[in-house]
Amino acid sequence: MILNEQKAALRREIRAAIKKIPPAARAAASAQLCARLKEQTFWKNAGSVLFFAPLPDETDVWPLLQETVTGGKIVALPRLDPADQTYMARRVQNPQNEITIGPFGIREPEPGCTEIAMSRLDLILVPGVAFDVCGHRLGRGRGFYDRLLAEVCGVKCGLAFNEQIVPTIPVKAHDVRMDFIITPTRCVRIAG
Repeated sequence: MILNEQKAALRREIRAAIKKIPPAARAAASAQLCARLKEQTFWKNAGSVLFFAPLPDETDVWPLLQETVTGGKIVALPRLDPADQTYMARRVQNPQNEITIGPFGIREPEPGCTEIAMSRLDLILVPGVAFDVCGHRLGRGRGFYDRLLAEVCGVKCGLAFNEQIVPTIPVKAHDVRMDFIITPTRCVRIAG
């Protein structure tokens, strides 16, 4: 129970810090982050990428998703399977016509979009409330991404504002570590 309380307190702290970032500064930081991501070898080498549809307090990778759709990579987004409450990856080829709003108010692919096995994704871009430089991630607390990340074989890259990097994240045994964390000002490679 103490671990859950520590995570809840850290979520409150980080959310308060993000709220203090003016919208224009958040947009500029998101653009810097996307530019830094595109410089990375693992981005350049990835033939398939699982994006996420950002919430207002997350880094905005949506412009990069739209750019990538036309750039030759296979682009996917998570879609919630209501039957078992897990996310699956579905290919997006036309974001303007293939996106709907899911059960949690998050943009996701239409049901008719082609499913892609998690094991076939080269790169997974991962949102989080906070990250530490050991690759640990603090999510929103429902465990959806932890279950999704347990299935993937590709590079796991956490994306965050600088304010979301903390010294340590309280973790459980099932928490999956990132391979990289990218912020607007740096790329952290997590040691094996």
